[in-house]
Amino acid sequence: MTASPPHSTACPNCGAPIRFRWAQAVQTTCDFCRSVLVRRDLDLEKIGQQAEFPVTGSPIQLGMEGRWRDQTFLVVGRLTYAWARGRWNEWYCRLSDGSSAWLSDAQLEYAMTREVAPGRALPHPATLKVGDTLDAGQQRYVVTGLTQAEYVGTEGELPFTTGERELCWFADLSSGDNGFATLDGSESPSLLFVGEYLSWREMQPSGYREFAGW
Repeated sequence: MTASPPHSTACPNCGAPIRFRWAQAVQTTCDFCRSVLVRRDLDLEKIGQQAEFPVTGSPIQLGMEGRWRDQTFLVVGRLTYAWARGRWNEWYCRLSDGSSAWLSDAQLEYAMTREVAPGRALPHPATLKVGDTLDAGQQRYVVTGLTQAEYVGTEGELPFTTGERELCWFADLSSGDNGFATLDGSESPSLLFVGEYLSWREMQPSGYREFAGW
């Protein structure tokens, strides 16, 4: 993959080396002291402390590579949310053309999406109900699920800060032909991410976490 030259600095809390892989990265987490760090020009500011995540059952991890459509991708960050029936991960991926995407990971079901229609006036997920429709580009999506989730934590590099994330609503949408979309109510106005479901083999992953018995 073609990446921006890494920018190295030091953690303002413990002095450990911090290396940003991507010019667009705004936030990262120190691997040594778990400080959540935000980049402001050439300086780093500590905005919080990240608790250790419980052991994840996901094979995806930071540094995993794979393919989506006609591009390769590299996993560089993670957000984790908790809801009434468990947890799921949103992995931030950098694509070989320099753009980004999100790999959703819940109970070994995977979907890759990219943001579409930035700036478009979108409904808040909490105002929708299952069965409602939403148009994105030339495709019509149907709301298949609504979830209120709590932000748990983060690791790796992200293109935004997470200091103000708490409870938020999400709507899952389907086009009926393997198409998948998420209406994200964690920001205002809401954000829309569109893509499709992927199987593990379709991603052609390498550098993933292996478990005993695989």
